[in-house]
Amino acid sequence: MAKYIYTARDGVHILDLAQTKKGIEEAAKYLGSMASEGRVILFVGTKRQAQEVVRREAVRLGMPYVTARWIGGLLTNWEQVQKRLAKLADLKDKRNRGDFKVYTKREQLLLDREIAKLEKFFGGVSTLSKLPDVLFVVDSHREEVAVKEARRMNIPVVALVDTNGDPALIDYVIPVNDDAVKSVELVVTAIADAIAGSKPQISSNKQESSPNE
Repeated sequence: MAKYIYTARDGVHILDLAQTKKGIEEAAKYLGSMASEGRVILFVGTKRQAQEVVRREAVRLGMPYVTARWIGGLLTNWEQVQKRLAKLADLKDKRNRGDFKVYTKREQLLLDREIAKLEKFFGGVSTLSKLPDVLFVVDSHREEVAVKEARRMNIPVVALVDTNGDPALIDYVIPVNDDAVKSVELVVTAIADAIAGSKPQISSNKQESSPNE
């Protein structure tokens, strides 16, 4: 990350904000273009500082997300993950239909617990019907497994990268202090706004001709 560091004071590296600005702009342009084509962007942020904003912005955009912990094999073992997603959908459907009523209270409790566990780890990706087209990652170092899975599957990665990260693994680098809540929120929100502004808009309002036309 040397080329992204402005200086060091008392052993603390200070990132070059001009590089950060450039990284945000390039990432926003790229992700915006992906969104305009209807591509699926998977948001990943499991660290405490990122969980809430990642979940909130992904939900706002209608994009899948992972905030509990990375599910090993989510990308490289997609077929098995699909089975887990199908099981979650089936259990929720049966519960909603009242099919659990034939079981004892203890059995219903165990089924509810299983749904809750699956929801915790797979709920954010329950809408995925195929592999995502791109990953947007907060803290490339912490989410190293996700990044490596994406590279193995030839899925582009856009990421917030701190001084302990490896930019060589990332397609679009946003150099930033990813331990600071405000910094993470600022960057994630800016990227989400760019995506929101580029997504295809479907209008239900039909233009009506005036009687005089």
